[in-house]
Amino acid sequence: MRTFVMGDIHGAYKALKQCLERASFDVEQDHLIQLGDIVDGYPDVFECIETLLSIKNSVLIKGNHDDWFQTFFETGYHPVQWRTGGRGTLISYLHHAGKARKIYTSGSGFQSALSASDIPQQHQKFFNQQRLYYIDSENRCFVHGGFDRHIPFSLQKAATFYRDRDLFEAALQKDSYYENGVIPEGFYSDTRFREIYIGHTATTHWNRDQPMKALNIINLDTGAGHEGRLTIMELPSTVSAASAPVETNPFWQSDLLPTLYQHGYR
Repeated sequence: MRTFVMGDIHGAYKALKQCLERASFDVEQDHLIQLGDIVDGYPDVFECIETLLSIKNSVLIKGNHDDWFQTFFETGYHPVQWRTGGRGTLISYLHHAGKARKIYTSGSGFQSALSASDIPQQHQKFFNQQRLYYIDSENRCFVHGGFDRHIPFSLQKAATFYRDRDLFEAALQKDSYYENGVIPEGFYSDTRFREIYIGHTATTHWNRDQPMKALNIINLDTGAGHEGRLTIMELPSTVSAASAPVETNPFWQSDLLPTLYQHGYR
């Protein structure tokens, strides 16, 4: 069994399929840790969920977009933030519900014919079972956004795990002063994870479409929600191999998203 970690998908089923095929991922045997934001962006959310449900061994992390979608199917309310990418999610579920693709922007998000009852129960259960974070046996932490490095990990607010951006941005600033990923004294209040894998903050902000590393933080959001690529990375499967530098971990990527979805996104 191999273990993989994957960045933000944002409804891009074509990219998801490419990554799994290029990594020769075995849905029966291999283990996938997905870092959240499966919804919002490209219009194949339904297919993304079905594919992830077919994987026998997976850990699913909650992203901020996943949380907004969950608010919709639990309450019928469209959070105003859902206007960021939510159209692609609506298009996907309207299509599978056999309803007209009529979507109107409103002050609270969107108005459409989609109702909470149109979201399959299995899909709702999928989002209800997402985790805020995951810590594996090698003391690697997997989280969508990050956490407040100034307070103990055990005292974090739930939403911080899928909203935080400061952790990676602060690490980028510090990284230029410390070589070989050495963590500066006092950077974390009490956290000593060997590695931290995140999504949420697209590397395309730095004009890159490949994973980025700062200190011990590896960012796998390579812009699949925008005009970048989706990335899947293989992690060491043995304790001895786990000490190897993360830069040697093999990874595979999809084609650029605009070439897969030529009619645009979001």
